[in-house]
Amino acid sequence: MRRPKLLDTVERVSELDFETRQIHAGAVVDAQVGARVTPIYQTAGYLFDSLEDGEERFAGRNPAQAYSRNDNPTNGVAGRRIADLEGGAAGIVVGSGQAAIVATLFSLAAAGDHVLATERLYEGTRQLFEGSLARQGVVVEYVPEDASEQHWASRVTERTRAVYTETIPNPRNDVVDLERLARIAHAAGVPLVVDNTVATPFLCRPIEWGADIVVHSTSKWLSGHGSVIGGAIVDAGRFDWAANADRFPHLARSPRPGVASFVERAGALAFFAYLRGVTVLDYGPSVPPSSSFLLLHGIETLSLRMERHVENAQRLAEWLEQRPEVDAVAYPGLPSNGSHERAQRFLPRGAGSIVTIDLAGGREAAARFLGALELISNMTHIGDVRTLALHSASTIHARLDEAERQRLGILQGTIRLSVGLEGARDLIADLERGLAAI
Repeated sequence: MRRPKLLDTVERVSELDFETRQIHAGAVVDAQVGARVTPIYQTAGYLFDSLEDGEERFAGRNPAQAYSRNDNPTNGVAGRRIADLEGGAAGIVVGSGQAAIVATLFSLAAAGDHVLATERLYEGTRQLFEGSLARQGVVVEYVPEDASEQHWASRVTERTRAVYTETIPNPRNDVVDLERLARIAHAAGVPLVVDNTVATPFLCRPIEWGADIVVHSTSKWLSGHGSVIGGAIVDAGRFDWAANADRFPHLARSPRPGVASFVERAGALAFFAYLRGVTVLDYGPSVPPSSSFLLLHGIETLSLRMERHVENAQRLAEWLEQRPEVDAVAYPGLPSNGSHERAQRFLPRGAGSIVTIDLAGGREAAARFLGALELISNMTHIGDVRTLALHSASTIHARLDEAERQRLGILQGTIRLSVGLEGARDLIADLERGLAAI
């Protein structure tokens, strides 16, 4: 059966424009019927041709599937496509964005190890670091994003295993200098891990700025429709694990005599080989192939959606900035924003679609505002085609005391807007309705 020539070589696909690759990269044509859309391979396992074939698959010497816990064909297409769009060498999808973070850090660090992270992060990630990860013995230390390189260097210890950050930390949208953080991480002999969920690879590709590993919650803009939960991990394939063997002996050294190390087996992709063959296989954060099927359909329109997301967000932010009921608007696309210059450098296509506002009337104003909205949904999620609003202090930041919320810029009047794809005129009318209620 003849298949499209476009899919014959990965090299040829990699030369195409982003808008083309989001549709074609990593795709497979079903060998039996020639289905043009990647099928849902809803199966737990795969037939082995022989005893030797099973042995080769389990040893990783045969690339054919062995088990769906870490290797399903539908999921494989999604992983390859996201890696391609990020400019990475390999990618894998997992059960959620939180699972992507955990699988990444568990592949780098063990009990007693140390991770440096920028201070402003999504609160769910902070709770993960300070709760479950801390109980596993991995210590995460926060450093202000703009602290001097000397200060960052002073926080590195012999147990430091990574520097962690987000391209656009939500909800305050303080864009970070990825190039500087990559320089800091590499001087310490550790990889830079970047959560690129809010930016997506259409607006920013952290690997181009020196990042070594990129993680995503694919539930958000990559899917775009709010129908699935998922995560992804992309390995840039550039970090020199062998040169930093003392920090990463599980990757760079043989586990026992006669067994090759992951560096010997996979070279620059040693991290990915360990992630896929050990961490994901052992912990099993599998994503259903039906979810990856829906994810792939979302990715196919990513560029078109992000253009509209950004256009709407910019227009709403400019309108909200003029309203007397609003004390402040946190959106890097505004010239008045402290991250505007940095956003121009790292996010030239747009500053994302999270717009956070501080209402002058505090909690009571926030309650009236949310209660009056008719088109915009009051719910926890971001990256949906629908515009969503959330009171941060009573939901994702509710576990913090008031002093800690204040330190992070979360006030009682703070509302996070995830701007969707509706008509901007209709969204402004709904926001007008909410502000009028105040």
